Amino acid sequence: MTKFQENETFELKKSTSELKEAVISIVAMLNKHQRGEVWFGVKNDGAVVGQQVSDKTMRDVSKAISEHVEPKIYPVVEQVDVDGKQCIKVQVEGSEHPYYAYGRAYIRVGDEDRQLSAKELEKLILEKNRDRLRWDTEVCAKAVIDDIGPGKLKSFLNLSGLKFDTIQNSLEKLNLVQDGKLLNAAVLCFARKPEKFFPNARLRCAVFGTLDTTVTITMQDFYGDVFYLIKKAEEYILEHINIGMRLDGLFRVDVPEIDREAFREAIINAFCHRDYREYDSVNIAIFKDRVEIRSPGLLYANLTVADIRHKMLSERRNERLAELLHRVHFIEKWGRGIKMILEREPQTEFEELGTHFIATFKRNSYDLTKPDAVGESSVKTPVKTLVKTLVKTPVLILAQLADDPHQSLADIAPLIGKSLSAVERACSKLVKSGKLRFVGPKKGGYWEIVS
Repeated sequence: MTKFQENETFELKKSTSELKEAVISIVAMLNKHQRGEVWFGVKNDGAVVGQQVSDKTMRDVSKAISEHVEPKIYPVVEQVDVDGKQCIKVQVEGSEHPYYAYGRAYIRVGDEDRQLSAKELEKLILEKNRDRLRWDTEVCAKAVIDDIGPGKLKSFLNLSGLKFDTIQNSLEKLNLVQDGKLLNAAVLCFARKPEKFFPNARLRCAVFGTLDTTVTITMQDFYGDVFYLIKKAEEYILEHINIGMRLDGLFRVDVPEIDREAFREAIINAFCHRDYREYDSVNIAIFKDRVEIRSPGLLYANLTVADIRHKMLSERRNERLAELLHRVHFIEKWGRGIKMILEREPQTEFEELGTHFIATFKRNSYDLTKPDAVGESSVKTPVKTLVKTLVKTPVLILAQLADDPHQSLADIAPLIGKSLSAVERACSKLVKSGKLRFVGPKKGGYWEIVS
């Protein structure tokens, strides 16, 4: 006895009395997989029960699909005998999604049909047209050739092994001009002031004194072209994480607590693959235990975190921008970036949260902030390392006081590897600038960080 089973492209109906529900299923399957199959005369548990089939029955099925599905589709409707019982099989295909049934759009989830929300419908439309709607290949209507910085373009061409002719000709060779007008990618990479046209051509950085955003130690915004912003992001992280030292023969080599190549790759990915239609910026958040690199826009083309971690798949939202970064060896053409990050920093976490993609790096020196861990280095190097800091003394003081406001300056000095006099001078400046104040008597009082 034949037994059927429903799935995302296969729907079963007991009879044509469920014709309306069948039309909805057809639309749901087309929106999800651009194909589908519906059988009448089979119960949803897979048992074949058959039904009466006449020329009118077949016409009714075709008519319902023709009148109530938009855009129009042309199904194959045929009578099929299964185990001696008459059934109707309907096969559909179509790539003009989104499709609507009775004026509403649906999507297939397992063996169920769910109505699409306005946001989901918008996403479906954008995915369908993603190649035609790529942000980086759109014309920047307000920009002109004079907005391009010739020095930036010449430097790029030199690194790419190409010769500079004129700005116009050089940009045309890079496929950054359309009908004499600049593409968004050209403006983002080479304009004197990209932020004049794109306010989100910005990098926002912050250091927090705790494990969350409760206490902000310092915050800074940067504006400029994408190469400048990548450079500033890398510098900012290096300035605010711990740097170890190892000996290579007679030479001293600095070793950041997070592998430099790993977090640099994550920075480049953030700028390369972000959604530039979102107003937000790329954000660097440095906490006591981790560094987060946050990029507006979720993974592209329905990729999942599992796909990029285990299957090493890559889909580029900004293909023209990626090509420019590849020319100067910022990225690998075949998307080996995630693999390289995980090879160098296996504990790196990737997640999608809200409308952001986040790469999180663990800080190997986190335990060094605790009194019982002073003197112990957890920076992973081939030999024993001496941890020093490139972070400015006031920032270190605020970070310590955020943890324990009752500490004395004499307590703090050895914890951050500074002399007591240096700590006292830095603390005095913090007090004078209004960022820090002492509350209560000299003995028994405490420090208060002023936001």
